[in-house]
Amino acid sequence: MTETTHQQPAGAPRTGDGYRSPEYRLAQNALQGLRQGLFHDPFAYRPMGPRPTTGPLLRRLPTRIRTAAERLPHAVVGAIALLTLLIGAVSGSEPGGDARALLTGLLCALPVVATLTRPVGAFWLSIAVSPVTALLNGGGSDWPWMPGAFVSHLTVLVVVALRTRPRTAVWMWVVTAAYAILSDIFIGGSYYYTNGGPMLVTSAFALLVVCLWHVRHTAQQEVTAQQTVTAQERSRRTLLEERTTIARELHDVVAHHMSVVAIQAEAAPYRVENPPEELERAFATIRENAVAALTELRRILGVVRAEDYEAPDAPQPTLADLDALLVNVRDAGLTVEKVVTGAVRELPPGVELSAYRIVQEALSNSLRHAPGASARVEIGYVLGGLGVRVVNGPMPGPSLVKPSPGAGHGITGMRERVAMLNGEMTAGPTEDGGYEVAVFLPVTMVNEDDA
Repeated sequence: MTETTHQQPAGAPRTGDGYRSPEYRLAQNALQGLRQGLFHDPFAYRPMGPRPTTGPLLRRLPTRIRTAAERLPHAVVGAIALLTLLIGAVSGSEPGGDARALLTGLLCALPVVATLTRPVGAFWLSIAVSPVTALLNGGGSDWPWMPGAFVSHLTVLVVVALRTRPRTAVWMWVVTAAYAILSDIFIGGSYYYTNGGPMLVTSAFALLVVCLWHVRHTAQQEVTAQQTVTAQERSRRTLLEERTTIARELHDVVAHHMSVVAIQAEAAPYRVENPPEELERAFATIRENAVAALTELRRILGVVRAEDYEAPDAPQPTLADLDALLVNVRDAGLTVEKVVTGAVRELPPGVELSAYRIVQEALSNSLRHAPGASARVEIGYVLGGLGVRVVNGPMPGPSLVKPSPGAGHGITGMRERVAMLNGEMTAGPTEDGGYEVAVFLPVTMVNEDDA
């Protein structure tokens, strides 16, 4: 006799003898959704918020009208509540003629008003009010919803579905269907007409439209969130790329000077006849530290280098190369003039390189965004730093060359360069329709006595 053992796969749902079937889990999840949607704190205070006024149509309206539009949903609910009050009061056995008619109208309007503060509680209140209004008007021909209660319950279903999730809307329709069927079976025998079917069909279409709106709104929110994340990632990537470029350029500048220090420290003892031993040790220490610093600098900055990056053979540009840059820009069609103020002096390589790149990028933006305009480059050598100002005029009226849009990466790169040198920068449109970039790069003054 052979015994066969079947092992349950890991993670399988447990049933009564140890594992549960998928059908059981589906029913359990459905009941859990019903409990969370309709039974978990149903009368909690959840006031209806103002309507967003960020749409393309509402943004064009005056401020006063736009402020009033924020309360438009509250006004619509209040108007429907008055309508249900009127319908409930005039649709009874004695329409508008006694206290029962007025009470019927108030009972029909109460659940609609409750949707403004307690949406789920308003649904249960509407279910409870429906048989009461029918019993108050015993001579009526509608069951289980009197005309006022019919409009009231349908309004409550739509408003609550708009304020909650699609799952709650489905469960409200199921409870409404159960109430209609049970009331027809146990109570509605004396009524020759039942409006349970029209209620279920009408509410099903209304709730389907609301659920589709929820799905579309959720999809729009996801797309907006994804676009925001994409824009942030693009900006972050641009910033990292610009930092990488700056790190490469600074590496070239600093590595050059550190190499010069190491070579001069090694050659200095040979230029002195019979140098003291202390002097030789000092120069040896300087060279060792310079070589160690150069090695560490290359190791750290190698992290941000691209694998296919090669160090340029030519030296990095400085302010002395601005004239050649302006010639190239003029050949491209931009009328530009250069003005230098102050005593021209040699600045640190990092400052001159950043100033050159800022002027280069500002002129490139002028060519791109204002073709045919004129520009002015101002270089100011002032006490404590360097001032750079690049301003272009507006684009001339009729022009065959159209401006090309940009992603704003140039301004981001300029700000990054200025920030790394602890400088200040402003960029924005001018009053005449042009654009201005103004930068101040600080330069630490070194006295000859401290050198």
